[in-house]
Amino acid sequence: MAECVISEDDTDIGAIATVAGVDVAYGRRDGPARAAVVVLDRATLETLDEVAVTRPVAFPYVPGLLSFRELPAVCDALARLKHRPGLLVVDGHGLAHPRRFGIASHLGVHLDHPTIGIAKSRLTGEHEELGPERGDGVPLTDKGEIIGWVLRTRPGCRPVYVSVGHRVSLKTAITLAMALTTRYRLPEPTRRADRLSRSAA
Repeated sequence: MAECVISEDDTDIGAIATVAGVDVAYGRRDGPARAAVVVLDRATLETLDEVAVTRPVAFPYVPGLLSFRELPAVCDALARLKHRPGLLVVDGHGLAHPRRFGIASHLGVHLDHPTIGIAKSRLTGEHEELGPERGDGVPLTDKGEIIGWVLRTRPGCRPVYVSVGHRVSLKTAITLAMALTTRYRLPEPTRRADRLSRSAA
């Protein structure tokens, strides 16, 4: 399935008017998955729609294969939206994954929808030290391959890890990550989805 990922812009990113943050939380590891999706107006970052869904998990816990556990709940939540978002911003990895197929890529390929991954922590790869200011960043590499970007979204805060999901280039994903981040470390779509999923859990 990783071979199906499109890592270039194949849609008019400038014409996308709405973005959705996607996040999944658990009350406990073996408990149900709580998926949250929050749709925002791309220009104003106003919340237009939000859905949280709780669904039992059928796939066992296997490190590196969490998307198989979480995707059913995420798809349930997306199906209940009143507004179809133009872009999905996933709290997780895309190509920055040992198999080059994290949840952002899995979701994007499954739905054939523009998707990027913005994760709180590194799953694989290595990088040099980055500067302390907002917008500073360095490549995230694995065996000489650039698999993502380590990005400082707030001065002095820990960076986030940006990677291609599907149908969006890394350069565009970095630009979007910066544009969607305001006062906090996390971009607004995933920050609000994270808050909603945790409140549901």
